[in-house]
Amino acid sequence: MRAVLVGVDFGHSDFAASMEELMLLSRSAGADPISTITAKRSSPDSAYFVGSGKADEIGDIVVNDGLEIVIFNHALSPAQQRNLEKRLNVRVLDRTSLILDIFAQRAKSHEGKLQVELAQLQHLATRLIRGWTHLERQKGGIGLRGPGETQLETDRRLIGDRVKALRARLEKLHKQRETQRRARGRNHTFSVSLVGYTNAGKSTLFNAVTKAGVYVADQLFATLDTTSRRVYLGQEVGNVVISDTVGFVRELPHQLVAAFRATLEETIHADLLLHVVDAASPVRMEQIEQVNLVLKEIGADHIPQILVWNKIDAAGLEPSVERDEYATISRVFVSAQKGSGLDLLRDAIVEMARKAPGSAHLYQNDAAPQEDQLDGQYDQHDGAAPDQDEEPGEDDTISTHSQVGTR
Repeated sequence: MRAVLVGVDFGHSDFAASMEELMLLSRSAGADPISTITAKRSSPDSAYFVGSGKADEIGDIVVNDGLEIVIFNHALSPAQQRNLEKRLNVRVLDRTSLILDIFAQRAKSHEGKLQVELAQLQHLATRLIRGWTHLERQKGGIGLRGPGETQLETDRRLIGDRVKALRARLEKLHKQRETQRRARGRNHTFSVSLVGYTNAGKSTLFNAVTKAGVYVADQLFATLDTTSRRVYLGQEVGNVVISDTVGFVRELPHQLVAAFRATLEETIHADLLLHVVDAASPVRMEQIEQVNLVLKEIGADHIPQILVWNKIDAAGLEPSVERDEYATISRVFVSAQKGSGLDLLRDAIVEMARKAPGSAHLYQNDAAPQEDQLDGQYDQHDGAAPDQDEEPGEDDTISTHSQVGTR
């Protein structure tokens, strides 16, 4: 589908990077960006967001280049979207709709599809327009009474009923996740979640550490389904659960954050966050800030975090570990694709697991547990402890289904 991309510069420093990201998002959705139009404004136009003159310029390009869709790098109000579609005579998408469309394409699991549908319906509810005018209420009088409900009201009611049903089903899945988390808590299993900006290489890193075989592609939001694996990291900490969870992006739609809250809770309840950063990206610091904003929104900003600078092979960096003024590991430099620095990352996870609250009663005086103690612990909860060289198999899957961006 041939598209024109539209962006308005309101004076933000990351405008160019945001437009490049819009290009990637549109291609991920299956569009073919032919033209890009930019403008500078101090504030959005209430009717067309870009102003009537710029709207006419967009219309000329649509006609001359035979374009089929206009994609805005901003959230449009329902009125602005309707006005633009009437003026341009083509479909108009804003950034929120574009991301929702990508999520709808990529959702594979049952839970993922439910969450995307909920987000889409909540977004659609604000954009319903009067459709079947012949079904509208009419004035009173014999033979003049309508069906008692307009099509718009019917649509709103049907959407409301569907949203209620989806929330009930997601709540049931939420309870199942809570049961899994409580079981891991009883087993004293240290939980690690991979978070970060989409396409930072989280799934590549997850596969490198766990050998899970999660789908990986060089595109935004390559998969939405989370996979968790138990990984044995030696006698000092035994098994840890590592989850490939969340891929974030600028201006992540609030509908998605709300709909995916059950999935995001996998992050909230983690003992450690591995914040994966694309070391080769020129806007990596802005991406780190965006991820931290979403983590704060979902209540996960208090969880200990290690910045994992990935793709150091592309950035010309060497594997290393950095510590803060308290001698706590703050950054680990790795290349998931090349396998460089993964031993340093495993050591960092072990160190953080040993320092975690509640670990002292397991390993007194920092001593490793005896082999018979370890065997007894896993016999009680998870079965026999795996050998250190054993690769996780199908039985090691803790849970699937969620949201993630990949390299």
